[in-house]
Amino acid sequence: MKPIVGLIVGAILGLLDGVSAWAYPDARPMIAAIVIGSTAKGMVTGVVAGMIAMRVRSTLIGVAAGLLVGLVLSIIIAASSTTPDGSHHYFEIVLPGMLLGAIVGFVTQRTRLPHGR
Repeated sequence: MKPIVGLIVGAILGLLDGVSAWAYPDARPMIAAIVIGSTAKGMVTGVVAGMIAMRVRSTLIGVAAGLLVGLVLSIIIAASSTTPDGSHHYFEIVLPGMLLGAIVGFVTQRTRLPHGR
């Protein structure tokens, strides 16, 4: 159940993260790829955070794990994406990815399962 909650919350936050790239005029030609990539990154982060939440009952560990997963996935994406001028946008990619991971980690930890699980 918690991985499903993480998947849903991660997808929603990833979608919002991707759509927010519209605020950067340089990113507009790539908006579809950004939205798809951010949503997928959020879904993966959510599932991993949910799996951790099933095994560990610590909000601090859940938030830290989500943040770490979001960080790693975001660094991979930021390193593989370049702009036409050859620069990387680590700050614009990594910071929202870490925030998404922390939120998903918190939500999955705070989700209560039926039957006291």
